[in-house]
Amino acid sequence: MNTFADDTKKIYAELPSLLLPWYGQNKRDLPWRENTDPYRVLVSEIMLQQTRVEAVREHYLRFLRELPSVADLAACPDDKLMKLWEGLGYYSRAKNLREAARQIAAEGFPDTREGLKKLKGVGEYTAGAMASICFSRPEPAVDGNVVRVLSRLFGDERPAETLCEEYTKKLAPVYPEGRCGDFTQSLMELGATVCTPRSPKCMLCPLLSRCKTKGDSLPRPAAKAERKKFEMTVFVFVTPFGTGLRRRETGVLKGLWEFYNTEGKQDEKAAAAHLKSLGLKNFSLSAPKTHKHVFTHLEWDMTAYGVRTEEKPGFLTWFPAEEIGKNIALPSAFRWCAKMSE
Repeated sequence: MNTFADDTKKIYAELPSLLLPWYGQNKRDLPWRENTDPYRVLVSEIMLQQTRVEAVREHYLRFLRELPSVADLAACPDDKLMKLWEGLGYYSRAKNLREAARQIAAEGFPDTREGLKKLKGVGEYTAGAMASICFSRPEPAVDGNVVRVLSRLFGDERPAETLCEEYTKKLAPVYPEGRCGDFTQSLMELGATVCTPRSPKCMLCPLLSRCKTKGDSLPRPAAKAERKKFEMTVFVFVTPFGTGLRRRETGVLKGLWEFYNTEGKQDEKAAAAHLKSLGLKNFSLSAPKTHKHVFTHLEWDMTAYGVRTEEKPGFLTWFPAEEIGKNIALPSAFRWCAKMSE
């Protein structure tokens, strides 16, 4: 007789009765919980990927004010979409979300996990979350929060990345009929507010009496890859025609507006020589400013110069300085040097 396996199965079966009352009393008041409209939930789930709740809240409300329906999002032009997404990072999510809206506008909203996974940018977790929250299906949504809760609950020391599939399979049979969405969100909420990565509030946890860990030793963190580091020189052109920007053509932030830049760290002499190689003849350079911008797996060591000239390089698109940041989305990687255009 496998007592450990029996105990584990029993604890899984107890989860709804332990978590749902706790969730009802302790859930946060979040704007995407006002109803289970699938469009609203889809927008929130994509925004919340790799982004903190507090960073998402105001963006979410503004996004829905501007684009209140699937049709509105499907028809949204690039610049408006990027401006609405500005500050959330991982801009490819916005384009994927718009592509998903176009799929939905053409084919209708899928209501199964497999159907939802066919939407652009929707993976296993988001499909499970939407299937349970919006369509009351017994489909688990296992993210880092849920892995953390369950690995601590069962004292499971295996690496977190190996546990998602197993937890998904074991949770599905215990989903309570009529409360699927609440059960999914109760697990998310527990990981987000109580069973936190560090200093978990164990004495407030509804699973305390069943928990084998009662602390933050699990899950074992995966080894982090060292960030790649690049040096870059940025030129902020200021002319009588406005401030010059261009679309980024490759790599991270592809398709977004940026100030003209080139690889490598250039001193003032090298920077002036580079501008002359571009065909500029009369210009002045400001004193350089420096900034380090960190992405998840990438680090930019940036040196920026303001370039004042009455020439109009043809490789840039020109905007009034006051439009940049107001109506033209500029990624935070370049926003720090925008004041050099004033």
